[in-house]
Amino acid sequence: MRKWEERYDIVVPQRLENGYRVYREEDIRLFLLMKRYAEEGFALPQASEMAKSQQKTSMGSNTKDAHAEEILCDLLRFGETCDELELNFTLQAAYHRLGLEQYLQQIAVPFLKIVGDKWASGEWDEYQEALSSLVVRDQLVQLRRNFQYREDSPILLGACLPNESHEIPVHIILLQLMLKGWRTAMIGSSPAQGAIQSFVEKIKPSKVLLSASTALPFENNPQVIQELDEFAGQHPEIDFYLGGHGAYICLDQLNLQHIQMLESIDDM
Repeated sequence: MRKWEERYDIVVPQRLENGYRVYREEDIRLFLLMKRYAEEGFALPQASEMAKSQQKTSMGSNTKDAHAEEILCDLLRFGETCDELELNFTLQAAYHRLGLEQYLQQIAVPFLKIVGDKWASGEWDEYQEALSSLVVRDQLVQLRRNFQYREDSPILLGACLPNESHEIPVHIILLQLMLKGWRTAMIGSSPAQGAIQSFVEKIKPSKVLLSASTALPFENNPQVIQELDEFAGQHPEIDFYLGGHGAYICLDQLNLQHIQMLESIDDM
């Protein structure tokens, strides 16, 4: 930690008279962000800049509504005690207060990031992380189902790749796209091989978003993405996109011809 402080100016801790360093909660969170990026393969100077940039973005979005910080504190307290009822109630109240766009930016995404950091650092156990994530996931599903859209809105299909179980990012992205006028459908986590192609044939979407938060889809069955790429080539009327951290770390191995890599939903 001292080396990171000196070399990368990652934090400036308070110093006591006896020389001890005192770290704030945001200092610890910043260290954990840098550590996570470093473990994902980024060079330490780059990991430092990415962590500082992400924290500034999170802090900026949180300060847009002073009430958001209080909501996040309540959620973390209820998550720590595994109080599912209060987690649900607090999330619903936040949505009704802030509206969907601000709810996603200021509450859902920051809360999930903090929960992930607490689990990665060992501060929370697997059950605390799983319960908190599941409550958020269930509410996101409910928001998507109740979202009002025009019947003539274009359809966008979101899907995790086979062997990919992280579906929450897809729910968030689909909700953001629904705010832009899309009607969305989704295939759940780790669909069976061929299920995506079958669903595309059935609903005829305008666009398809494939997600891989981990490298497991490519490690367990490299042929899946090649089959989907060939399928995309057979349907030039549909735009196919692939996103997620797992996709980017395996990008050199994929050799995609018809599926576009996605960096931002604005690219769609």
